[in-house]
Amino acid sequence: MALNATTSTAVPAAEHGHHISPAKRLQMNRVGLWLFFFSESLIFGLLLSARFFLAGIDREHVDQTLGLIITIILLVSSITAYLGETAVEHGNRKMGIWMILATIVLGLVFAGGVAYEWGTAHFSRQQVFGTVFFSMTGMHAFHVMSGVVFLILAWWQLVRGSFGPGDSWGITATVMYWHFVDVVWVFFYPALYLVS
Repeated sequence: MALNATTSTAVPAAEHGHHISPAKRLQMNRVGLWLFFFSESLIFGLLLSARFFLAGIDREHVDQTLGLIITIILLVSSITAYLGETAVEHGNRKMGIWMILATIVLGLVFAGGVAYEWGTAHFSRQQVFGTVFFSMTGMHAFHVMSGVVFLILAWWQLVRGSFGPGDSWGITATVMYWHFVDVVWVFFYPALYLVS
């Protein structure tokens, strides 16, 4: 809002040519999302560096089979998210709805696998590797669950008729966040399950 010099009343900024075009708004949204990803990368990078700072300590037992299974589930969820986003961008709402729903289910299965491992882990939170393991998987699981919430909100909007070709930023941003969380796990998985 701007003040009119003659009447001292508020005048909408759009009347003075300060309207932001949809293309400019989309560009600002994308820059904001990438800045968010950068800040989140610092957090995950610090957790990862803590793990490698402790390289050489004896790594207590982790469930290799479960780790591989939940990794495959998360990678498949990235494919379904991509298919859902692409379907929406091409006007195939029905396919988009089903693929986003599949991504939500796979995300919940992944989080359930992490929760199961937490309950059956053979090390305690007081042990050095246990502390790192619980910190890394806990932070990542929190982001997975927040991603699931975003996916549910986007899915619900999609079911209600929102989004379509040329107007799919909500789906695109949500799927980009999901891919970001998946990429983080691509680094966390070998650090926790494969490297001693």
